[in-house]
Amino acid sequence: MELLSLSAVELSAAIKEGKTTAPKAMEAVLSRIDRTEGEYHCYVTIDREGAMDRAVQVQRRIEAGVLSGPLAGVPMAVKDNLCTEGIRTTCASLMLDNFVPAFTAEAVRNLERAGAVLIGKTNMDEFAMGSTTETSYYGPTRNPHDSGHVPGGSSGGSAAAVAAGECFFALGSDTGGSIRQPAGHCGVVGMKPTYGRVSRYGLIAYGSSLDQVGPLTKNVEDCAAVLEAIAAHDPRDSTSVRREDNRFTDALGEDTAGLRIGIPRDYLGEGLDEEVKAAVLRAAEMLGDRGAVLEEFDLGLVQYAIPAYYTIASAEASSNLERFDGIKYGHRAQGVRGLHDMYKKTRSQGFGPEVKRRIMLGAFVLSSGYYDAYYLKALKVKALIKKAFDRAFARYDLLLGPVAPTTAPKLGESLSDPMKMYLGDIYTVSANLAGLPAVCLPCGSGAGGLPIGLQLVGDCFQEKKLLTAAYACEQAAK
Repeated sequence: MELLSLSAVELSAAIKEGKTTAPKAMEAVLSRIDRTEGEYHCYVTIDREGAMDRAVQVQRRIEAGVLSGPLAGVPMAVKDNLCTEGIRTTCASLMLDNFVPAFTAEAVRNLERAGAVLIGKTNMDEFAMGSTTETSYYGPTRNPHDSGHVPGGSSGGSAAAVAAGECFFALGSDTGGSIRQPAGHCGVVGMKPTYGRVSRYGLIAYGSSLDQVGPLTKNVEDCAAVLEAIAAHDPRDSTSVRREDNRFTDALGEDTAGLRIGIPRDYLGEGLDEEVKAAVLRAAEMLGDRGAVLEEFDLGLVQYAIPAYYTIASAEASSNLERFDGIKYGHRAQGVRGLHDMYKKTRSQGFGPEVKRRIMLGAFVLSSGYYDAYYLKALKVKALIKKAFDRAFARYDLLLGPVAPTTAPKLGESLSDPMKMYLGDIYTVSANLAGLPAVCLPCGSGAGGLPIGLQLVGDCFQEKKLLTAAYACEQAAK
């Protein structure tokens, strides 16, 4: 049995049937990491000894009948902005290079309760600020489909690890597309749940009103299983919502006949590569062949999503990152003269250029005299974007479009033009501004063999509809 070719759900079934074991699965993953990690650089930290110990303990619990879920014994990876007790959590920044949390993020803890086994922490854009995983203090991650290209970001390490077989599934975080865009670029499935569906406790904040934890997986079935494990009310997260409709695997295989799918014309116009457009429309036709009702329409306000998003996200980032001052934990500058000099030098040394750029932008839009002109206006635009989606979902069950305007850029292209990198998020940021769930799945490849991603967006807490449509599309493509 070739273990690495199995999905997460298939592997767990094989372990429970006695065809393999959790330690053997972990050994297979670590062996793959040894062979490929030097080229792809998916991880910041690999906890080899701890991973094997955890696999042995999980195997005992499976054999005792304590663990029987669809993820029991499965090796997983976690983005390095989710806290893990006793394992370094860096946010891919010098600022937190030596930070070891005393607690574990709730989403990670839920997966451990389900029997998943942590391998280590994946590379990311520094403090999740970037779309390519090139702003990492530890160097860029490379796309497993072509190592001369980026994997997307900021959860690029997680997406690349899944695509490269260096884990069976991974967790990422999505502030403006940071799960979906790398999923599209790496040819895997990635989901941003509804804001509040998954606890943010233990997620090191970038934009608190936008951040959401979600899965990156090999297929839609795995995505549903992981989401089922991590979706739960958490009293320690004030934005966490109590829901009873968390049986996401039940939605797989449901009939898509009569499902109303809107295709925003705004997403198919200028700036979209023709090969991406063609692949997305082919996927739409597959859903149409399965009984879905397709219709193009004008969503509106799309051109305002990027400026509104970067204004709000940068404002929240400048506030959230204020805590990193060299006093309590993390990097502290040496050879300083007084407290203010220590603050200044610590933050100058500890943060990279992209993080500094967004902190400065955020401080500017929140400053006296500019708050009303920029930040308050961005919040009003955010509300208008949510109303535009409300109108759309009064007519449609789901919206369909591309996840990115192009396939994965070459390494170095985006960092030389930050504005181009920001505009690459045009199809993803609106879901975060409106708090909506969205899923990305592969729908073809470009001329260079690089994957193309299809994005489906649903109304609040309509993850089941998304997974039904995504699963149908995935099956039709086989």
